[in-house]
Order: sequence, then C-alpha cells, then structure tokens
Amino acid sequence: MFSLIKKLRDFYLVKIKWRKYNISSGFHAGRNVHFWAKNNIIIGKDCYIGRNSQIECDTVIGDYVIIGNSVAFVGKFDHNYLHVGLPIRHAEQIRDENYFWKGINAKVVVEDDVWIGYGSIIMSDITIGKGSIIASGSVVTKDVKPYSIVGGNPAKFIKNRFTEEEILQHESLIKSAKIF
Repeated sequence: MFSLIKKLRDFYLVKIKWRKYNISSGFHAGRNVHFWAKNNIIIGKDCYIGRNSQIECDTVIGDYVIIGNSVAFVGKFDHNYLHVGLPIRHAEQIRDENYFWKGINAKVVVEDDVWIGYGSIIMSDITIGKGSIIASGSVVTKDVKPYSIVGGNPAKFIKNRFTEEEILQHESLIKSAKIF
C-alpha cells in the first residue's frame, strides 16, 4: 500500500506540480521538496531527491543521482546588489522580467552517478563531475572533477573515489549491465 501511495505522489509531482520541468522516469522526491528555476530543471533517469531539499536555479541532473535530505541548489547572483541607494530587498531579482545582471544563464550541472550528502549547498554556475561524492554539509562553489570526493565550506578535494583503472572497470561494468 505504501509503495502505491509513493508512486501516486511521484506521478502527481512529475505530471502535475512540476510539469513545466523535464523529469525522466524513475524519479522520486521526499516530502517538502521545492523546485523553482528561471528557465528549466532537467532530471535524468532514476534520481532521488531527499526531503526538505530545494532547487532554486536552472539545473541539469544526470542519471542515477542521489541528493540527500535538506540539500539546496541556489543561484550565486540571484539579486543585483550593486545599486547604490537601493535597499537589497528592492533590487532586481533573477525571477524579474527586467533582470539582466550576472548569473542570468548560470546553472548547476550534476553529471551521472553522483551522491550529494545531507545539508549540502550547491551554488550555481558549476559542474559536479560524473561519479563524484559531495560530503554532508559541504558548500560547493567551484567545479568538482569526475570521480572525486569533496567536502567542507568551501568544498575542497578530499580524495579520488576510484583509481583510473577502477574508473574504467566501473564504467565498463555499468555499461555492460545497461544501466546508463
């Protein structure tokens, strides 16, 4: 019964609530997940987004991605803060029609087979490379190389997930299993 309710909820989210976004099959979102993007959110096959997470910038997520609970994708330049004499509360925001400042085309790209840990913040205008892991509580402000593990505030390289040989083996096994 619980599985049926989950499937119905996911169907409602994908086909009704978030119909303007491009979400592939096998998607599941925990409770209280919020999407808002100026242009688009694209989510690949078999992705999971944990409860209380938010995507508030243009985003492309690859296949087989796990995003933990309470993760936020946010824009670096969502408010034009350079107006002298204008309170930030009244400055243009990226969602305004007249917004032509930095970040207008900034997005987050999360490649295939990525795990983003609990409570992480991902800033726009970056790419998280294939097979990477983002440690819980990290603030990602720069690109993350494929198959690397990063963590901290700001996120820094910790170690490689696999050796070069293991990466080749991993990708070959996944390809032969027809997962990707």
